[in-house]
Amino acid sequence: MALKKPHVLVTFDSMQYPNTGLFYFGRSLGKALIKENKTFDLNFFLSDVTTDFDNDDVKRSYRKKYHKLFFLNTKNIKLFHFTDQFARLKPKKVSDKYKKIMTIHDINQIHENIGKEKLNHHLHKLAERINKCHRIVTISKFAANDILTHFPQVANKLTVIYNGADKLNLPEGHKPVYQPGQAFLFTIGIVSAKKNFHVLPALLANNDLELVIAGIRTSYEKEVMTEAKKYGVEKRVKIIGTISDEDKAWYYKNCKAFVFPSIAEGFGLPVIEAMHYGKPVFVSTRTSLPEIAGDCAYYFQTFEGTEMQKAFNDGMQHFNETNPVEKIKAHAQKYNWDDTARQYLRLYQEVLDEK
Repeated sequence: MALKKPHVLVTFDSMQYPNTGLFYFGRSLGKALIKENKTFDLNFFLSDVTTDFDNDDVKRSYRKKYHKLFFLNTKNIKLFHFTDQFARLKPKKVSDKYKKIMTIHDINQIHENIGKEKLNHHLHKLAERINKCHRIVTISKFAANDILTHFPQVANKLTVIYNGADKLNLPEGHKPVYQPGQAFLFTIGIVSAKKNFHVLPALLANNDLELVIAGIRTSYEKEVMTEAKKYGVEKRVKIIGTISDEDKAWYYKNCKAFVFPSIAEGFGLPVIEAMHYGKPVFVSTRTSLPEIAGDCAYYFQTFEGTEMQKAFNDGMQHFNETNPVEKIKAHAQKYNWDDTARQYLRLYQEVLDEK
């Protein structure tokens, strides 16, 4: 008689918000776990608006309002993987007799000017979740160091597992909803202060380039356009809102360069997605970006306009003279969702084996 596979619940309820990092993380990791799993009876915990796994061979449970208060483990789940620190099913709602793993994507609040009171409140809430888990996973060494700085007690249960970043599929002949009429720079992310997009219009000074910014729109875009007007380039700055994966792939493939001056990243998925197309990538030196991009990116050491222009022009000259396309693509291939899934599956077994 075959042994029963251990039941594992994996929370992907943050996927209810499309066009966010947690949505893409959940969809990609979930698909890879299904593909690589041979050992566990997986059950994905989802919001009822999530349909991405409807055609996959995996059990699905759906978030209910009462999960804020309690979770009844009627399915004999042996291990819970909370795939982000914002999962609506909180570790404290699950009995301590079951094994628990939590993935923390970042604590970027410590790098943002949110005020001491708000920061302390956030760290207190995070500590409640951390202290209820047997293992903590971060998606970069930088994020791990932030965790250890504020929660040194987790040193013996902390693991780094990098995200994957598969190359997006671009159907032949596909055209995006908005197609630039000239050479352009591209960036993507929630149009918010931590993405720092308002420093980018400076790169359009003294050239004919266009800047395409994709992502969820917020009031912060006014700050972007104010900077664009300062440089007299507002007609060449296009904030286009959310886009499809196919449009995103088109922009990666056809942009002159990918620019990402973010000041708060736990990983920085778009950087590697752009590198899959061999593109010159320009990033800030903040948080995890130097770790993830390595020596295959060009760096904005400051956000002062003339310094950014010099960094961009020098980087493009180096790219054109040395043609490091294959090196950049090889770097991107290091981040593979199948490898990521296998590491999580090994961690599941390791934690279940612990007494």
